[in-house]
Amino acid sequence: MGEQRENSRWVRRFHPAPQSRVRLVCLPHAGGSAPFYFPMSQALSPAVDVVSLQYPGRQERRLDPRIESVEEYADAIAAELKPWLDLPVALFGHSLGATLAFEVARRLERDDPEFTPVALFASGRRAPSRHRDENVHLRDDDGIVAEMKILSGTDARVLGDEEILRMVMPAIRSDYTAAETYRGEPGATVRAPITVLTGADDPRTSAEEAEAWRGHTTGAFELHTFSGGHFFLANHQPQVLKIVSAAL
Repeated sequence: MGEQRENSRWVRRFHPAPQSRVRLVCLPHAGGSAPFYFPMSQALSPAVDVVSLQYPGRQERRLDPRIESVEEYADAIAAELKPWLDLPVALFGHSLGATLAFEVARRLERDDPEFTPVALFASGRRAPSRHRDENVHLRDDDGIVAEMKILSGTDARVLGDEEILRMVMPAIRSDYTAAETYRGEPGATVRAPITVLTGADDPRTSAEEAEAWRGHTTGAFELHTFSGGHFFLANHQPQVLKIVSAAL
């Protein structure tokens, strides 16, 4: 079973921690890839066994069929995580990853009434019940790049390399399509306690939209606001790790 799990197309385990008593599943942002969470994995190991998801359409999965809906993503991820539930599990998602973490938790809880994630960390994303009418996925490539620059989420060297950009743009567009066409089911909740992390100056998540996550759990709720924009994580890693460690 261990060997099977290591070879999953979806799951990357940068620092296996076989002695750990808890597992953290990390879900990247739109256009993001598994190595985004390498520093978190490195910092939390060996106390926490961190696995990071690799979405289709990027890096070594760039030829895999892309996914353009949160529902399809969440169904696939929930199925993929079934062999990884032998330890207590927490979910950490940033941006699109936060929405996916919520929908994956809903599916895992639905499929097993005995299972509840020990924590759900929703970072850099408004609550599922808060919809904005956005259409970045309908723009041309330059329009999508402009949005990414606003969010400061992509390395400038990648943005400047036309060949790399052309290679990853289909995956980025698919992720934006999933994020922007998502409509949260009214009244949807999880049993997992939710901890929300948000940037005070995030142009895509207001304070009210972050606070609205409170209505999506029947468990405990915490909200932590950091200075910075959409990718505040980069400048607050010690504090974020402290919050995650305390919850786990």
